[in-house]
Amino acid sequence: MYFAVISIFPEMFATIRDFGITGRAIAQGQVTIDCINPRDYTTDNYRRVDERPYGGGPGMVMMAEPLVQAIEDAKTRAGLQGCYDDPSSCPVVYLSPQGQTLSESSVVSMAKYDGMILLCGRYEGIDERLLEQYIDQEISLGDYVLTGGELPAMVLMDSVIRRLPNVMGDDMSAEQDSFVDGLLDCPHYTKPHEFAGMRVPEVLLSGHHANIAKWRFSQQVLRTQARRPDLWQTFTPTAQQTKWLKELSKPDKQ
Repeated sequence: MYFAVISIFPEMFATIRDFGITGRAIAQGQVTIDCINPRDYTTDNYRRVDERPYGGGPGMVMMAEPLVQAIEDAKTRAGLQGCYDDPSSCPVVYLSPQGQTLSESSVVSMAKYDGMILLCGRYEGIDERLLEQYIDQEISLGDYVLTGGELPAMVLMDSVIRRLPNVMGDDMSAEQDSFVDGLLDCPHYTKPHEFAGMRVPEVLLSGHHANIAKWRFSQQVLRTQARRPDLWQTFTPTAQQTKWLKELSKPDKQ
């Protein structure tokens, strides 16, 4: 998968290029990340990409012209990677607090793209005319404001890359994460058997896979109901999960 990231701070992306699962995916050729600095498309001595807003007000606004040239360069690079034959499979995405909130379902959809062009804003934002003409999607991490779009872009890439085939090594790891089936994840345990006076639940030591699956689901239910009732209200169980829910709702026999 191809990512072109447009940012005035390309050095920040060494974090995702050089470390962990994402770094390994790049090293193995499963992912390519190009960082494009819009300052490279300026013509003045100061390499300015921002100006004061019309109408007055605090802060600065990123100018359209250098960003447009950076986007066009990104599209050209995506084409050379074979990712822009169908533009809908390589959208231009602006990381913005005004965008659609990133979710597991949107990540799964994005993992089907050939590539993505990610535009990282700074200052008070970006000239609206660019957004209207060049942006296909706006994505937000949540209802709060960050100093720029670089961190959201890295979060988005990390989430998408780990959903690509064979990136995780064990694809079941991604399938069993929180939110994948609409619930929070269950508790996990490893050695030692006893820690701080607490023992690993016996069911996990039983080797009985059906009972383990049922226990894990029950823990997901309890955790989601307690911590994210909003998720529980929208959860749709499978046929097997419906059966387990009925069993869990039965009172224990004394």
